Amino acid sequence: MNKTMTAASLAVAFGAAMSIAAAPVSAASHGGAMKAETEKEKCYGVAMKGKNDCKAGAGTSCAGTSKMDYQGNAWSYVPKGTCEKTASPTSASGKGQLAEFKEKKA
Repeated sequence: MNKTMTAASLAVAFGAAMSIAAAPVSAASHGGAMKAETEKEKCYGVAMKGKNDCKAGAGTSCAGTSKMDYQGNAWSYVPKGTCEKTASPTSASGKGQLAEFKEKKA
């Protein structure tokens, strides 16, 4: 009975040690993803057809659903601070926008 109790105790201790060891790795990977997200911004009107990251209007499932190049209600992530410097021939300013917009007529 002592051998069984010792083996069970070792198994529990090993499992606990593995859980504790994995916690910092998990936290680091989530922190890295959050940091990368904060270094980017959503930019409307810069995605090419089917290449948006999200939001492309009613009836769409999100990423990759834009129906045209430079669609005003479809956004892509761009490096923070570059959106309003990125070309968008369908926006009134000719540049990407931080909010969705109605495309201008060509």
